[in-house]
Amino acid sequence: MKILGGSIGSCVHSVGILNFLKLANENGYETVYVGTSLPIKMFVEQLKIHNPDIVAISYRLGGDALENLLRDLEESIKEERLDDKIYIFGGTFETAQVARKFKFIKKVIDGTEEIDELVLFLRGESYKKTSDYVYPQTLGERIRFKAPFPLIRHHIGLQGFEETVEEIKKLAESELLDIISVAPDQNCQQYFFEPEKMNPKQDGAGGVPIRSREDFERLYEVSRCGNYPLIRCYSGTRELLKFSRVLKETINNAWAAIPLMWYSDLDRRSERPLLDAIGENMEAIRWNAENGVPVEVTDSHQWALRLAHDAVEVASAYLAAFSAKRLGVREYVQQFMLETPAGISPRADLTKMLAKRELVESLEDENFTVYRMVRTGLMSMPADQYSAMGQIGVSMFYGMLLEPHIIHVVSYCESFKRATAKEIIESVKIARRAVNVALRGVFDPLSDRWIMDEKERIKNDALLIIEAIKSLGDGNDDSLLDPNVLTEAVKRGVLDAPALRGFSVAQATVTTMVVDGQCRCIDADGNVLTEMERLRRLGL
Repeated sequence: MKILGGSIGSCVHSVGILNFLKLANENGYETVYVGTSLPIKMFVEQLKIHNPDIVAISYRLGGDALENLLRDLEESIKEERLDDKIYIFGGTFETAQVARKFKFIKKVIDGTEEIDELVLFLRGESYKKTSDYVYPQTLGERIRFKAPFPLIRHHIGLQGFEETVEEIKKLAESELLDIISVAPDQNCQQYFFEPEKMNPKQDGAGGVPIRSREDFERLYEVSRCGNYPLIRCYSGTRELLKFSRVLKETINNAWAAIPLMWYSDLDRRSERPLLDAIGENMEAIRWNAENGVPVEVTDSHQWALRLAHDAVEVASAYLAAFSAKRLGVREYVQQFMLETPAGISPRADLTKMLAKRELVESLEDENFTVYRMVRTGLMSMPADQYSAMGQIGVSMFYGMLLEPHIIHVVSYCESFKRATAKEIIESVKIARRAVNVALRGVFDPLSDRWIMDEKERIKNDALLIIEAIKSLGDGNDDSLLDPNVLTEAVKRGVLDAPALRGFSVAQATVTTMVVDGQCRCIDADGNVLTEMERLRRLGL
């Protein structure tokens, strides 16, 4: 495709249009620069000579003068039958406001845009020439389409269904999100297939009250505009296989997020015994794999949210990915929930996540691809909205050191209220700025000797846990897929977390504390307990 660009009227400014044409050239376009201070007649003559697909117009001198120029240009391109081209405008905030009044101009650039927005516009126009879709509609294709920029994800689940419908439409029209995660209320997650068991007084608790397949279909339909974002939904806490089928058929679920052990009497989010839950969850993972749906197994950050020490969090990440691969998953989403638990240092957080990344990605081969997703930890989000805005920027900036394929943005308001499209868009803009600055170049964390040493320690500790789990079975890798072995690992305390104390099938006898920025296991005297010693005390 070809883009022609230049400045019209008496405007001599060229830097903006040249930068845009350079960006277009880097993204596969043939570009033609026709200069500055071009009278409308001469500009139109250049269009006739070069016959571009896209016309980039620049003007920065003033709104009133521009209005007259654009009116003349609109008349000229109609007379010359050049109105089949895509016209875009770039200028100041003042001139951009004038340009937006003209229907023949498809996109207006006023200087507030991030570079990824401009790149995606260019790629989107090019993509339309070769595809029936506006944007790719599978996770892997979308990641490749947007690279090197990560996909941006946010979740939404307001108290009312109609309100959620309206806000999803706004999000799609904003073209800022690549993935919208639908958050159903607990009634939906637990009793979607048994609505008679729902408590009406709990409608809207924790998410949007979705009650039928038609509700899911409507949420999907209103999102078919703007940049046509991928849609996904939480897995439900019961009947996960049946729920997976509904999501695949109604919203083309971008990926399934399914736990290995949770939504059971481990966390009391359903009444399922742990042993039964593991078997059922594995069947749901296998069904999604067989039906081409990418899978995220969520155990790692579930343990972290219960204050498990670093080694357990990392070991559970490896266990989850190993199970997914054995169950047939080909595209795997590994979430890195940063700043969890609260109080850990960015250096220690990166160290733990690098250990997790290396163990999980050691499983990659031609049949198993890992997509990295980073997110701000909700536990660390301040209730003050301005402090929370800062937290988004900080976490997303250092999270880019993990080279994520997906950014899961958490809104600045979520510590005190549910996010609407307004807060989501504002939060995404904060995160996107951090991402684009980081993409200019950051330091290599693996050049830090402390990070290198502690990463290896955490990996070795995690592998000790994996070997301890195997020892509860036959001692081989197949033991990691045995629900009886995994249940025993929880009951024996191999996998344990202090926040489960008092209500869980887990032992919850472990004590953890943030030491030197890391979440470590400690003994009764407050001293750091090595993983070897912790497992020895469990008789393993």
